[in-house]
Amino acid sequence: MKDFLKNKKIPTILGILILVIGIAAGVFLVQSRQLFRLRASPEINPKDIRITNISDSAFSVSWTTDKETQGFVIWGENESLLDKTAATNINYSSNTHYINIYGLNPETTYFFRINSDGKEFDNNNIPWKVATGNKITTPPESIVVSGSILTSSGTPAKNAIVYAQISGNSMLSTLTSENGNWLIPISSARTQDLKSYVQIDKTSSVVDITIHAGPLGVSFAQIYPESANPVPEITLGQVYDFKNLVPNQDTQIPDAEIGLPEDSTKSSGFSVPSESTESDTDVTLNSLNEGEVISTNEPEFFGEGPVGTEITITIESDPVSDNLIVGSGGDWNWSPPQGLSEGTHQVTISWRDAQGFLRTITRSFIVQAQEGPAFVATPSATPTTTKAPSATPTNTLTPTPTVQITGTPSPTKTPTPTSTPTKTPTPTKVASQAGLPDAGTSTPTILLILLAVSSLTFGALLFSLSLKKTKKPISS
Repeated sequence: MKDFLKNKKIPTILGILILVIGIAAGVFLVQSRQLFRLRASPEINPKDIRITNISDSAFSVSWTTDKETQGFVIWGENESLLDKTAATNINYSSNTHYINIYGLNPETTYFFRINSDGKEFDNNNIPWKVATGNKITTPPESIVVSGSILTSSGTPAKNAIVYAQISGNSMLSTLTSENGNWLIPISSARTQDLKSYVQIDKTSSVVDITIHAGPLGVSFAQIYPESANPVPEITLGQVYDFKNLVPNQDTQIPDAEIGLPEDSTKSSGFSVPSESTESDTDVTLNSLNEGEVISTNEPEFFGEGPVGTEITITIESDPVSDNLIVGSGGDWNWSPPQGLSEGTHQVTISWRDAQGFLRTITRSFIVQAQEGPAFVATPSATPTTTKAPSATPTNTLTPTPTVQITGTPSPTKTPTPTSTPTKTPTPTKVASQAGLPDAGTSTPTILLILLAVSSLTFGALLFSLSLKKTKKPISS
């Protein structure tokens, strides 16, 4: 081999050219690691990404995945430095993902990326962005829609995402509870420009309801607000039109007409002591209104009642029950022993009045801290390997993904939804986040560096041999 190299003359220009090509190839390959990056499994790609419940201080992000995954959102005010994370309270893998981001400033733009099983996704190389609305001081009259969702087999559909939109304005959302129940205060919906609340006519404003439950399917329904508390049971995979539904009856006592003989006296036949009042026997719940949205998972319930009355208080969604006695001051208070999960809950207060009759108060409420409209995003994203703070990332990747996100995943029984535009993702390099490791994998980088070093070494060797041959004296 040594004699072979001695007998070969390599021109100086050729040696320099090989050296330059080796350096250029090494630099290019090292900086183009994404060409060799393994692609994320399409089963973990976020689909039907939606931004909902935008208010002056909060918004929600939701998406679905074909595979049960764990996910979270990386967000911040600086597009190039997303330094905060937000995750769901669900501590297990799921096909549906619903995250609330709150504590925001009015009329401020925020950016975010989605992390699904340790891979980051964005909107075609840039983060998604959303702007909060202005602060509205006058709250609207409370209007609530509620109901329950069932799977095609008739079991409660837990963790299904429910969207509600009024006459094409803003979109609200929530997540179903363990027993498939849901509740949305639609009176908090804003106009598309977020400047005011939507004016709702209970008899003519159509509420469009969409349910997404991942592989379990989707459902669609239309209803007027006057008939929507509760909405009849909805089964996944079906399309419903409840606009002809008879409005829910109110709870007023109907008028009665009593005929008396002409010679009868116009007395009732019994008397009520004048000092007796309704407040003497009633227990009240003062801390919570029907359909109220609260921003803590450790709420305090309080009210008033007759001194010494025994009260049973029950949270029916996260089953917990407790007994207490109205104190000497005629008031009571209670908090659940552990935090409540996000979503819809129902509290029931029961006691026996002075006559021994069982009395109850039942209120539904939502644990989350936002309200407002929605913007539907259907982009797909850019996977970058990142270690999730609460999720266990997978190590198996596949080449650069092209994820197509549509607004309407296929249900068990196919409805006819309105499609939304789609975007195709491209890889992105994500800046290091606070509390999160830098994205990337070490093995491809090492291989590329070795390839670059080898190219440089080979080019240098050829250049050296060329110089030696050039300087060799010509024998006479």
